[in-house]
Amino acid sequence: MLLEGKKLLITGVLMDSSIAFHVARLAQEQGAEVVLTSFGRTMRITQTIARRLPRPAPVVELDVQNTEHLDTLAERVGEHVDHLDGVLHSIGFAPQGAFNFLEAEWDDVATAMHVSAYSLKALAVAALPRMSAGGSVVGLTFDAQYAWPVYDWMGVAKAAFEATNRYLARDLGPKGIRSNLVSAGPIGTTAAKSIPEFDQFAKWSDHSPLNWDVKDPVPAAQACVALLSDWFPMTTGEIVHVDGGFHATGF
Repeated sequence: MLLEGKKLLITGVLMDSSIAFHVARLAQEQGAEVVLTSFGRTMRITQTIARRLPRPAPVVELDVQNTEHLDTLAERVGEHVDHLDGVLHSIGFAPQGAFNFLEAEWDDVATAMHVSAYSLKALAVAALPRMSAGGSVVGLTFDAQYAWPVYDWMGVAKAAFEATNRYLARDLGPKGIRSNLVSAGPIGTTAAKSIPEFDQFAKWSDHSPLNWDVKDPVPAAQACVALLSDWFPMTTGEIVHVDGGFHATGF
């Protein structure tokens, strides 16, 4: 049992096709106790999806743009678990205007940066009062070393997200807390549907050494679970690619 006795906070569970859902499922199967987050109109959806896990999981409200939600997160999580051993950041959003690089307005770009990059730091700090040495923060990214077609300002946000991970690793390391990312290949999740022309990524496996399946979120979820475990005690500030090897070969 890789996560026996662990207590985890998992964001981003919206549908049972999401990477975060499978992280929660695998974590429970590996012995962890899981608390989920959601907010607004999606709260009821997440609560419904949570019942599809091996064991129903509580859902606490968290909008990463809401300061009050962040300030009270540790206290509200404490109603369900007495501490946290790990946090999964699976949050990303950009308004449609941010998917046009040259024409994007700052308000759209600012929203993308806030929700998809700054929130990693905000979530980690909000959870910190419940965490102690040996804890792990894991986030999901999409390789920011390239200027991808159609990804535009979300790609810039992911670059900031990856830099944020490195700074978190620096500042949380002395507290014994690790911060790492999983760079997943394209997965046909609910979030992916908001990206214009996402179907361009359907041919990913034409260029990846391993046969990548855009409909299979499990390999990325397995990497997240491994990083949330104690099996990477001296790994931090890292980006683990789970993309069929695409990053090694390029286009």
